[in-house]
Amino acid sequence: MELPVNSPYAPPKYVMLSGNNDNQGNLRPPPYRRNIPRYHSKKSRGSCLFKCICCCYCCLFLLTALFLGLTFLVYKMYRPKVPSYNVDNFGVNAFELQSDMSLFTEFAVVVKAENPNSYMGFLYGEDSQVNVSYSDSQLCSGKIPSFYQPKKNTTMINIVLKGTSPFGSGLQQALLENRHAGKIPLLVRVKAPINVVLGRFPLRGFDVYVNCSLVIDNLLPNKKVKILSTKYNYDIDFNWFQKP
Repeated sequence: MELPVNSPYAPPKYVMLSGNNDNQGNLRPPPYRRNIPRYHSKKSRGSCLFKCICCCYCCLFLLTALFLGLTFLVYKMYRPKVPSYNVDNFGVNAFELQSDMSLFTEFAVVVKAENPNSYMGFLYGEDSQVNVSYSDSQLCSGKIPSFYQPKKNTTMINIVLKGTSPFGSGLQQALLENRHAGKIPLLVRVKAPINVVLGRFPLRGFDVYVNCSLVIDNLLPNKKVKILSTKYNYDIDFNWFQKP
């Protein structure tokens, strides 16, 4: 049975949208869904950076402690000692005044090198330097021959020094006065690059600097020279960033 159009029970043909907020939410279609981007807060990023810095410092501290521990252990086991050097003999092969008022000198120096270590040897490199000067004027120069010095060893190093230097009036006067007094001061400067050899393995190297202030009685060629006094100064420069 159909209801008449004008019947109060018949559904309305049109539905009016009310401006009431309570009904508006029920009648509107569902909104379009989209993914909302997520942003990390500055606080979380700062916390991660702080943790990374702490981890780096902890690793650095552990590596430093490990290195120091190993160094102390090696030192206690091997007891490394620096080699000592002394001028054992000084000879004059030539001391001649040239026609151009220059001085040609040739010295033969014997250096006594002592290695007191029981577990390590020393490998002497090729870039050594030996200079002899008088009154701040260099007379001659030479090199220490490259060689290996084993443990608990004493080696006599023969060094030949040659050179030509200007010989002014002031230097002549000072030398004549020292000759008459029988006391001629000379300065021997040595630079020796050395690598430590532990067993069969060469380690990092270092440079040994030796300054020897010595006084001799004469500079006559082919005559025995007497060393009256000596004074030594030592210095060491470690070459940690050079390859052995």
